[in-house]
Amino acid sequence: MKNFLITVALCLFAMQATAQLQRVTPRAAGMNVEKLKNADKIILESIARNEIPGAVLAIVRHGKMAYIKAYGNKQVYPAAIPMTENTVFDMASVSKSMSTAICAMILLEQGKIRMNDNVRNYIPGYKGWENEKGRQTDIKIIDILTHTSGLPPYADVDSAKAKYGAPNRDGLIEHIATCKRDFAPKTDFQYSCLNFITLQRIIEKVSGQDLRSFAKENIFDVLDMKHTDYNPEGETLALCAPTEKQADGSVLSGKVHDPLARIMNDGISGNAGVFSNADDIAILAAALLNNGKSVLNGKRILSPLTVKLMRTVPASVKQFGRTPGWDIYSPYASNNGDIFGANTFGHTGYTGTSLIIDPDTNTAVILLTNRVHPEDKGSVVRLRALVANAVAGAIEE
Repeated sequence: MKNFLITVALCLFAMQATAQLQRVTPRAAGMNVEKLKNADKIILESIARNEIPGAVLAIVRHGKMAYIKAYGNKQVYPAAIPMTENTVFDMASVSKSMSTAICAMILLEQGKIRMNDNVRNYIPGYKGWENEKGRQTDIKIIDILTHTSGLPPYADVDSAKAKYGAPNRDGLIEHIATCKRDFAPKTDFQYSCLNFITLQRIIEKVSGQDLRSFAKENIFDVLDMKHTDYNPEGETLALCAPTEKQADGSVLSGKVHDPLARIMNDGISGNAGVFSNADDIAILAAALLNNGKSVLNGKRILSPLTVKLMRTVPASVKQFGRTPGWDIYSPYASNNGDIFGANTFGHTGYTGTSLIIDPDTNTAVILLTNRVHPEDKGSVVRLRALVANAVAGAIEE
């Protein structure tokens, strides 16, 4: 009996260590296997054109992994290393959606913040928009979540480093709090990494934890996302795909590519910094398709109403197409393709990552590349849309 219990315990431990969605055939998930070969062909052609060194494609349907495949190489410099399905990628700006925005929604549910709260309530000295008569319009949390705050797209890293030293999170926030605003809140759309670095500071101030700890405790650990983290270590680090070649000949691997995140925020940043793989992202996507509840362990990260809020464009900024943390129909949403429906939401990352989720067909498409390896030259804008169309075209029931 003792040996039996030990065996059971070891089996349970092994299951926990390799948490992943149930794998089914595309046919069992209502997809045409032959039509999915179009996605394979599109990705292989992109590799042949040297747009990307390799890729991982994963498709989630009805809470199960309907398709997962690795293509090409995860590294080509200084030597070729084949891509594998469990390769960990620098998620770049997808971090905004899969970590920072969800963290904000958790605090919203806890009654600790409001979408309509002024940012200056949490960050003293945080300027609003000042018109020609000197009248100020405050920037609110909803404005930074939907990229309608008027903040500039980015900050000059060399200037920030020279002024504040690096890393220096407080210095970066001081810059963001006082830099020039480009327009009044809610009057225009401008995608800005500074919005989500601002949101990071709010999350950390309200929760009393850094963003990494809060996300790990409330999202990644809850969903058993074993290879998802900021500043990855151990096995997760060993699985990382490298990104850009540096001036000294080394390549970034396990260090976030985004300069503000890497240099000023030491790898833990609201705009970038999450590393993850297809299996973990699939678990998160399945939970969002399941109204915030894990299909693996039954644990919940968000309520159904909060998930609905996250994938709905607020009426006050309807013309711009951004939800609180995700993209539906802004100019940045081309990764949704042409066939998935109007409720499809997603996000992309500069390094070549993409996640789209269609609640109407209960489908998620995860396309992971490290297009900036070994040099920042290849484009995946068209590739993402072509793959999305191929996947959507393969759905038959």
